[in-house]
Amino acid sequence: MRVDTFDFDLPNERIALRPARPRDSARMLVVKPDENLPLSDKGVRDLSNILKPGDALVFNDTRVIPAQLEGTRLRGDISAGVGATLHMRTSSNSWKAFVRPAKKLQVGDAILFEGFGARLTAEVAEKADGGEVLLVFDRDGPALDEAIAAVGHIPLPPYIAQKRGEDEQDRKDYQTIFAEKDGAVAAPTAGLHFTPDLLEALTQQGVEQHRVTLHVGAGTFLPVKAEDTNDHKMHAEWGAISEQTAKALRAVKARGNRVVSVGTTSLRILESSAQITGEITAFAGETAIFITPGYRFRAIDALMTNFHLPRSTLFMLVSAFSGLETMRTAYQHAIEQNYRFYSYGDASLLFPQQGAV
Repeated sequence: MRVDTFDFDLPNERIALRPARPRDSARMLVVKPDENLPLSDKGVRDLSNILKPGDALVFNDTRVIPAQLEGTRLRGDISAGVGATLHMRTSSNSWKAFVRPAKKLQVGDAILFEGFGARLTAEVAEKADGGEVLLVFDRDGPALDEAIAAVGHIPLPPYIAQKRGEDEQDRKDYQTIFAEKDGAVAAPTAGLHFTPDLLEALTQQGVEQHRVTLHVGAGTFLPVKAEDTNDHKMHAEWGAISEQTAKALRAVKARGNRVVSVGTTSLRILESSAQITGEITAFAGETAIFITPGYRFRAIDALMTNFHLPRSTLFMLVSAFSGLETMRTAYQHAIEQNYRFYSYGDASLLFPQQGAV
């Protein structure tokens, strides 16, 4: 499909620069494509009334690391400023990263990262297309993790970073309450809406809560430059589903209840694990799943997600789930009703169009 099929106009003032406070006070647009009135304005706190006892919410427990590094490229007597966004760990001492500017960077160059009284050095081991490089650092394991935490910055999405700098509050705001496993360079933002009070209300309603892991990569911020979706290359992300969680979710579906993915990140790992029969299985590894209209969903029955960028792979995904025209209508409604968009914005609860599952 043509990428411009997924374009729409978003007023700049609809982009949220801070999250709702408290988090669960955010609004939520419920989208049911096959009903006479497909759109209803609700709030995140209404989840406990919308979901049924025995339904299951699936959260991503990845934790955002300060993966934005600023440093100096060293080559003989020549030095130059360079920025790197780590996006996938490949060994105990190496990461794939998107680097800017990348054009003059060469294999063998050293990069010195400094900040907050700490120093960290890396060598460019490989160079690929699109500004991607492989960095091998001068330390490994926990020592490398500590150094990255010391010199790095939280990689706020570009549409926020262009308007204001990162501050200490972002280190709290840009993590979900489920964050446990270090490795993401972007937050699973649908999970940002949850609070202990909301989780307790859902528990009282009999809604199950399960966790999976997908370490969200910097590729989630990259624009789709191809003119056709067939020509777009997704960057891989690492994820895992335990056998215990897979078994519990199979039981949910077997009794006729719904698996509700909290976020497109949870969805991507669930769909990557699902067999052609729809059976959710244990999984650990990389996935580069790319979902566009025509995809038949196997694992999930509903999706809670924020509002996404035009022409993005995530708007393509929600269009595949609830229908392109339905989502165009939903987004126009959200714009007209002053919903807040993107990572720190409001939520939507999407149900599938006929034939999507």
